[in-house]
Amino acid sequence: METILKYNSSIDEFVSLAKKHNAQIIQYRDKINSTKDQIENLKHLKDIFLGTVLVNDYIFLAEYCDGVHVGQDDIIKINIDKNKAIKTIRETIGDKILGLSTHNIQEVQESNNLDIDYIGLGAYRATDTKDVDNILGEDISNVASYSQKEVAAIGGVLIDDEINNITFNVVASGL
Repeated sequence: METILKYNSSIDEFVSLAKKHNAQIIQYRDKINSTKDQIENLKHLKDIFLGTVLVNDYIFLAEYCDGVHVGQDDIIKINIDKNKAIKTIRETIGDKILGLSTHNIQEVQESNNLDIDYIGLGAYRATDTKDVDNILGEDISNVASYSQKEVAAIGGVLIDDEINNITFNVVASGL
């Protein structure tokens, strides 16, 4: 939501732009609105976007969309044991899509043994939408090669980026 507001746009305009670029998945990230507004926004997204809608971080909102994407910090708040944390999330979301952010070879290799559907890997480049310490740059292809899951490149990715070993480019303000 923050990016949409930053560009003085709307969910409808963003979805229209995403459709224009043949987006298959939209991830809803909203750290500013109330839960009620988040639920309304997710329902609206599901109504106007025929593809997959994921929610970022908020596991309890997964019932309103197709799945959830969580970060490393999010899962260790649930349980320090990542397998147990993912099991807890799976008990909440069932067979909906579950993605996990990764940042290095160790996290990628750990994710191979987790009950998740894909990993987000990055950051590829620096971005002004989120502070990140770890910029992979061109090394992202090498790190991605360790994954047995589908890999989504995250962080500073542009629509036209072609990155080896990457299944999806996650593009936000680059649209």
